[in-house]
Amino acid sequence: MKKIMLAVFVFLIVYLAFWPVPIDPVSWDAPRAPALEGPYAENDRLAGVLLIAEGEGIGPEDVVVDPNGRVYTGYEDGRIVRFDSAGKNPQQIANTGGRPLGLVFDNEGRLIVADGYKGLLRIDQNGGMEVLSTEVDGVPFGFTNNVDVASDGMIYFSDASSRFGPEMKARDDIIEHGGNGRLLRYDPKTGETRVLLDGLQFANGVAVSPDQKSVLVAETGNYTIIRYWIAGERAGAHELFYENLPGLPDNIASNGRDTYWVALYAPRNKLLDAISGYPFLRKVAFRLPEFVQPQPAAHAFVLGLSLDGEVIYNLQHAGKDSYHPITGVFEANGRLYLGSLTKPAIGVLDLK
Repeated sequence: MKKIMLAVFVFLIVYLAFWPVPIDPVSWDAPRAPALEGPYAENDRLAGVLLIAEGEGIGPEDVVVDPNGRVYTGYEDGRIVRFDSAGKNPQQIANTGGRPLGLVFDNEGRLIVADGYKGLLRIDQNGGMEVLSTEVDGVPFGFTNNVDVASDGMIYFSDASSRFGPEMKARDDIIEHGGNGRLLRYDPKTGETRVLLDGLQFANGVAVSPDQKSVLVAETGNYTIIRYWIAGERAGAHELFYENLPGLPDNIASNGRDTYWVALYAPRNKLLDAISGYPFLRKVAFRLPEFVQPQPAAHAFVLGLSLDGEVIYNLQHAGKDSYHPITGVFEANGRLYLGSLTKPAIGVLDLK
């Protein structure tokens, strides 16, 4: 019996230390996570979230509302569904055959979709679907994630990881920290796709500024938001807009006036940050069964940032009963519409 136990122990040590894994972690120094106090003080402002479109599908990752108040979302089974303003009377608009993530309307009322598998798509109100772009500079999109449209019709979107697609999960790219993300621009007039920024750490949310001079992109793996200038004297330059967020930034949306809404998937994970500088330990963590790997906390979290990057809204609610993880936030008609990667409903919060 002792020999068997010893053999099992040796096997486990060898497995955890040497078993091949699909990631090649890069050492980095995660900044010390800010405490949940001051502008990030814990609260229960998301405790009263109303659930709509319950049971219609799993994973309404992003949500948009049209001028008539109708609510659109995409589900993990590929369906894109439209609801009335109360979240009732569902109508399937299309099925991408992939995983629709980011959603936005273009200037002609067509739905632009960042699909994790299928690339950048355009869908008309009759369900006609067109593939706009699937690669750039010979590199296919691995994880088309979020999207926004400027007033001139230019489409800005993120490829979260050219190396790890949705089937591998965001976790893999974030643990590796290899800088596989890109901010991209698609010109609907010429059909050209261009790389604006590369080397990003899981490029995620994208939002064009209300003045149309810049676009924000979230780096989930760096806990930062970058601003890329698209007009004016600084066009083509980029800078940090917000650093050392208290959570993992997901989708970003501008309300078109004075606020950027940032969905935080979860607060920072202390263990994940602690092993940031130790690639070997990150490989060991990857080899562990997923249920014992660093897990996101059950914590709903949304920040509203001013156009200058100041926290003006801090919305939270911790606990298994919370609407979490929140992956998308859209403001319309005095309400916040919340999306989630895993929930079977859309969340709604009155801002009044």
